[in-house]
Amino acid sequence: MELKVTRWKRYGHDRLYANLPDGTAVGWADAKTGEITVLRAEYRDDVITALTKHLPNHAVPLPPAKAPAAAARPTLPPLTPADDLAANAPGHALRNRLAESGSGVFERVVAQLLRRPTACASWRKGLAGERRVGAELNRLARHGWRVLHSIPLANKVDIDHLLIGPGGVFSINTKHHHKRAVWVGDDSVKVDHGKPAPYARKSRAEAKRVVRVLERYCAFPVPVEPVLVFVGVTDLKVVATQLSVRVYQERQVAALAPLSGVLTAEQVEQVYSVARHRQAWSLG
Repeated sequence: MELKVTRWKRYGHDRLYANLPDGTAVGWADAKTGEITVLRAEYRDDVITALTKHLPNHAVPLPPAKAPAAAARPTLPPLTPADDLAANAPGHALRNRLAESGSGVFERVVAQLLRRPTACASWRKGLAGERRVGAELNRLARHGWRVLHSIPLANKVDIDHLLIGPGGVFSINTKHHHKRAVWVGDDSVKVDHGKPAPYARKSRAEAKRVVRVLERYCAFPVPVEPVLVFVGVTDLKVVATQLSVRVYQERQVAALAPLSGVLTAEQVEQVYSVARHRQAWSLG
């Protein structure tokens, strides 16, 4: 089959996509390394042939090894209302923490008077940030995207937001730094010229965790990109040259809306059906 090859350069990536006549991406290659990723196994040979012609030096990959018999994938039980994460509002986990803490007005006033930071104050700020980003992400539904919020993982941590659509899957980490200046380098983030924070490294680890969970139940590769969204900042400066994490302010996440060619409509629904199931994440 004749595949159309298009180039995509953005956010430090340089990729060549092999697309079906209807525009569906079935594979892509890293133009810098020559590494080829096949998104649809049934088009493997066509993808390799099409992309190899456009790579530097026309590198010829090794003949594909015979694929071993696919192991049976686990299945999830029928979805119940208690397990449906689609019902989670942005900041659901933080709101529950605050409710369980029992912190009242008196405690908050005393902490403010003493200028003493508290966990509850941090949770409230985080909740406000997740709500603002969640509202922006929910607007992408009209562009064919699915959004989940506050996905629970082990050890009382959660994924702030998960965006699933034609452009792939994005694991989104929200950071609320009200009226602060943020500097983003290749592998570190500084707030008001403070100590480096490992936001980028943690976001990449979170995205890998999402891949493991989704590909455990989906019979096709599920590309997941990490995203850092900063809320309320006065200035956001990205000076990275090799950063593998997308960086936005809250209103800039709309830039994800037009992305396409990574997942078909059917794959989007399959990924979403897995991601919304609480039990899928129990081993994540």
